[in-house]
Amino acid sequence: MIVFCGYANTDLTVRIPVLPGPGARVQATGVQYGEGGMAANASVAAARMGADARFAGVVGSDALSTAFLGTLAAEGVGTDWTARDAELTTAVVLLTPDGERSIISQDDAVDTGHITGVLRAAREAGADWLYLDGYRFPAAAAVLAAQPDRPRVVVDLDGCDGPEATRAALSAADHAIGGRAQLTEFVGDDNALVRAAVEHRVYLMVTDGPRGWTLLTPAGERHDGEAITVDTVDATGAGDCFAGTYCAELDRGTAPLEAARFAAVAAGLSCTRPGARDGMPRRDAVTAYLQARSGPQPAHSQGEER
Repeated sequence: MIVFCGYANTDLTVRIPVLPGPGARVQATGVQYGEGGMAANASVAAARMGADARFAGVVGSDALSTAFLGTLAAEGVGTDWTARDAELTTAVVLLTPDGERSIISQDDAVDTGHITGVLRAAREAGADWLYLDGYRFPAAAAVLAAQPDRPRVVVDLDGCDGPEATRAALSAADHAIGGRAQLTEFVGDDNALVRAAVEHRVYLMVTDGPRGWTLLTPAGERHDGEAITVDTVDATGAGDCFAGTYCAELDRGTAPLEAARFAAVAAGLSCTRPGARDGMPRRDAVTAYLQARSGPQPAHSQGEER
């Protein structure tokens, strides 16, 4: 079982010709509403891979929140641990024709008290994994440290707002996933990232969009892999798809390197359709892709997997 604790929101997607600069005025070519949120999206990706996925965020008691949870339930995601005493937040997604986007997020009500309650429920239910997004740090690190018998933790570092939050997340995680640009800014160059993985005893997954990915291990090993080639329609949710699929593969007992390879294919396929969730593939689609090509682009490793 994987418990996904973090963002749920309504996505307001605005299609524009180019991302605006300071003071710019851009004419939208399309506006649409959808359902999103890092943790909610990742839970859907995991469920489509066949995992026992539970969403444990915070929404409201209104009809929109009810519909949001109903969509998750239709995907096979459990929602019993979702609190309904706040509101369903909104994220504004600015999307260009080539699939690039910028996202403006609204803060939600997932606080340390909520995380503590989710940890308790997850432990009692025998959950194996807990997913948290980076917005919960550094505060969540102390909560996790106080629960030595907690599930193993996967943190999506997207949302960490600086070096302190990133270090706290790395110290609390068993596995962490983050974009290269963000990690380079908050942690440092490749050598610094290797040292961080060793120091914090964490499997650190560094994603870089179409430029591929790198898995750094607690033993100081480095494994590089290429992204699959697709015609990108919309990259929104690709990172969430990667995270959810990676969690699902770990939950199946797959080794981290093979989980990363599988997740990279899923994330690539997710970019071929618009929307944060519509393009997320099911497990059989990823398996079929790998079988048709005898596996993804080869990974180049330094050292042996622990």
